Amino acid sequence: MAAIDPKKGIKMMMGSMIQWLYLWLIAVPFLGISTFLIGVPLTVLSFFGLGDWCSRTLAVLWARSNAFMLGMRVSIDGLQHLKEGQSYVLTANHLSQVDILLIYGFLPVEFKWVLKKELLAVPIIGAACAAMGHVVVDRSNSQAAVASIQAVSKRLQNGMCIMFFPEGTRGTAEGNLLPFKRGAFRLAADLQLPVLPMSISGTGRLLPTGSVKWQPGPVRLMIHPPIQTTDQLSSDVTTLMSQTEAAIRSGLTASAPETDVPISARG
Repeated sequence: MAAIDPKKGIKMMMGSMIQWLYLWLIAVPFLGISTFLIGVPLTVLSFFGLGDWCSRTLAVLWARSNAFMLGMRVSIDGLQHLKEGQSYVLTANHLSQVDILLIYGFLPVEFKWVLKKELLAVPIIGAACAAMGHVVVDRSNSQAAVASIQAVSKRLQNGMCIMFFPEGTRGTAEGNLLPFKRGAFRLAADLQLPVLPMSISGTGRLLPTGSVKWQPGPVRLMIHPPIQTTDQLSSDVTTLMSQTEAAIRSGLTASAPETDVPISARG
């Protein structure tokens, strides 16, 4: 059994300590302060009909600044698959809480989130999301959830999209997918909107589900070609769901890229 180099062990311990101090003394306080300083005016402005503008500007600023503070090195592949002015049902795997920073900060489309009702209880964030018109669903009441999504469907035109995590909750590990729920795909089939699959890699290592262990590093958002629904019947939701799952799974990688690629700013 090889002996452990004491100097190397000390360096590793010091590195972990510095990383821990940075997280709790700088990054987490910055998250709280920025959420308050941006979230409060964002909520107020949204009540005056500026919710979409707030989503494009203030919320993006919040997401990007916190992604930077958490050491997220973002790369995006597949921007060429986005068509200007086209509305999509956006779908992605869900690995970590920081997936929200990745998508909100760096995906160059306008969209409304589909959020679980429990997020309304989060101070400032819950109020801001509701004020900006994001879709809040009660997972314990399927009829109410469907009604909430249908209420926003009339806005899904001229490039406005709707964002789902079809797994319904955060996954357990990089490269794995939980079973998909049908809501996103039924909506896409009903409205004949294309589904845009996206694969997220790296965020599960940066901040794993159910953990406060934090590791800065590269993350990737891979955008796949849209799946058209003009020839999909509402009764064929299972096929649409399977096609989307296969596309997302094809983009999951064991490790995120070590180098960045240019990122288009959200318009």
